[in-house]
Amino acid sequence: MDGIDVIDQIVANGPHPAEHAASGAKILIFVPMYNCANQISRVIAQFTFPLQRRFTKLILVDNRSTDGGVEKAAAAIATLTEIDVDILRNNENYGLGGSHKVAFSKAIEQGFDYVIVLHGDDQGAIADIIPCLDRGLHTEVDCLLGARFMRGSELRGYSAFRTFGNRVFNLLFSIAARQRLYDLGSGLNLYSVGALKDKAWLTFPDDLTFNYYMILASAAKGWRMRFFPLTWREEDQRSNVKLFRQAGKVTAILLSFIARPRRFLTADWRAVPGRSYGAETVAQVRRVKQAEAGPQ
Repeated sequence: MDGIDVIDQIVANGPHPAEHAASGAKILIFVPMYNCANQISRVIAQFTFPLQRRFTKLILVDNRSTDGGVEKAAAAIATLTEIDVDILRNNENYGLGGSHKVAFSKAIEQGFDYVIVLHGDDQGAIADIIPCLDRGLHTEVDCLLGARFMRGSELRGYSAFRTFGNRVFNLLFSIAARQRLYDLGSGLNLYSVGALKDKAWLTFPDDLTFNYYMILASAAKGWRMRFFPLTWREEDQRSNVKLFRQAGKVTAILLSFIARPRRFLTADWRAVPGRSYGAETVAQVRRVKQAEAGPQ
């Protein structure tokens, strides 16, 4: 495992985290990572002792980072004692969309009910989705989507120019989708694994535009979508988005959807059609229940 050890956490006589998952559901937390060594430890620290028990498993999917983030993540997960954790490294740099495909495939293969996406750059907070889980909103929809631009959200360090641009695209996409869309892709979302099983997402682009295809396809397929407010901050994060180039790409995606909606759902939009998405496990935490002592 490339020199990063497998870590076993043994907790005496404690129940497995799956027994604590919200509403009895098996919930996978997926954290995509790419060159976020300065933030990943803070993301892992969000999973406090009681919060870990809300979820079944945490996977961090590293997209071939070059900044030592995997090693920092491996050190940080050693503090987690109430949840199973895997750190995976993509076999190639697939892009953010490709990392989603790795995680979605794992969620289906391993029989999870829901997968929550929390970006590894520490802009979003897992705590923001907990009230939705407490109210059981995840059981009523196909996806719960964090929205930076709806009432009740708080933006910290986010420029007025970027906020305006996002609101304009939210409006345009809402018109095309024929329903109100409050955000086209934040870093905190929940998906029903049952809805993901058709694998339509497999042919969406592997790059940062993945979420734009995802939300338009979700609307076109009639998914039950619900948005929730969140707190979003930009402090020491380094954005991979080039604003004007990204705006051009987003416009092209929208026009493609409007012009040929059926083709939008069936075409293979990947730069590498037919690509497979492999990843190796480079570190683990396993919360092991000690066997009760038998007769001597």
